[in-house]
Amino acid sequence: MRPIVKVEGNVGKMILIGQFDFNLHRDFRQASQELLDNGSVQEIHVDFDQVPFLDSSALGMLLLLKERAAGQKKSMILVNCHEAVMQVFEIACFNKMFTIRPAG
Repeated sequence: MRPIVKVEGNVGKMILIGQFDFNLHRDFRQASQELLDNGSVQEIHVDFDQVPFLDSSALGMLLLLKERAAGQKKSMILVNCHEAVMQVFEIACFNKMFTIRPAG
């Protein structure tokens, strides 16, 4: 399912639903571009509340979005991350590269 994009003030939120893997690549890129192109968005939140699983291609997509956002002086936060997702982020040392907010 395509990520849901919402903009509230200067925060752009991308809500991911289901497994975050290579099959989501095109839709993730389109949703990312929508937030990057929006001049009022200064902070991007990627919402993992409904993500039970992610793979290494998802990690690559997040790194690319972070790089592109930084190039436009936009910050990026990973939010509502459940335990399984947090474990993947910790193994990949994403907790040192990203601001991550656990679920709850």
